[in-house]
Amino acid sequence: MSAPTDLFAAAAALGAARWWYPRAVERMTAARLPLGPDGIIRGAGPLARDGSDPARAVLVLHGFGDTPESVRPLVDALAARGWTVRAPLLAGHGRTLREFARSGGDEWLASAREALRAMTAAAPRVMLTGQSLGGALAAILAAERSDVAALALLAPYFEAPGYVRGFARLAPVLSPVIPYLVTVDQRSLMDPEARARSLSFGATTPRLTRELVRIADHGRAAFPAVRAPVLYLQSPEDNRVAPGVAERACASRPGTVLEWIEGSGHVLTADVKREQVAARVGAWFERYAGAR
Repeated sequence: MSAPTDLFAAAAALGAARWWYPRAVERMTAARLPLGPDGIIRGAGPLARDGSDPARAVLVLHGFGDTPESVRPLVDALAARGWTVRAPLLAGHGRTLREFARSGGDEWLASAREALRAMTAAAPRVMLTGQSLGGALAAILAAERSDVAALALLAPYFEAPGYVRGFARLAPVLSPVIPYLVTVDQRSLMDPEARARSLSFGATTPRLTRELVRIADHGRAAFPAVRAPVLYLQSPEDNRVAPGVAERACASRPGTVLEWIEGSGHVLTADVKREQVAARVGAWFERYAGAR
């Protein structure tokens, strides 16, 4: 074959792969995470628990590419203590992978803001907690408002590792070539049963990664301005957030209570130490339930 013919064949093969690959990933995701009649992945909708006292309220924010299902153990544990609990589904999450790919940090933050606004309309002082991306969003919200009574950050995504930041920086170049990146690291959930229950997409895009890094940077910058008392939980074995991230964040805001959850993966709310996590968060919020 001549060089022009070889080049044409290679270009055709690349074009076919570029057309086939994203559709294959979307089909596999749709098969694993079927939608309900409301267009939300079955089991991935917002969670609402009404406690005995509506004034005792907690807003729980889930992580990147995840759903309220990942924070259900914490929601249920807090509700058992009598709290009114809401865990919203962040914008772009819990629907189709294509919808997730179209979403961005401003939308995630706006949906978290709206959920907090709705809760504070019914309860003047709300407790706030978030896992991973939800932790970064929670820090931003708590820095913006004075009516957050207490904050619990659960492995907040405040810093992206160098390779993630590099991938995000190259998003404009990589997006036409790598429409989706499927994650294969299963250490975020060490509990195999929790991993099997997970409704996480397990996939991202270069642009989404850039958005995640942007929110991480925003959350880290906002954190020192948080006025509410802060509990910060982190696993030293976390595969997404290094222990040094927690240490630097807490050093930037004196008074933060840092506690280590050993033997857990990144998704503290759903993994092997979820009961310990729920107990610590519940006890922290009880300390400030009557504060005015």
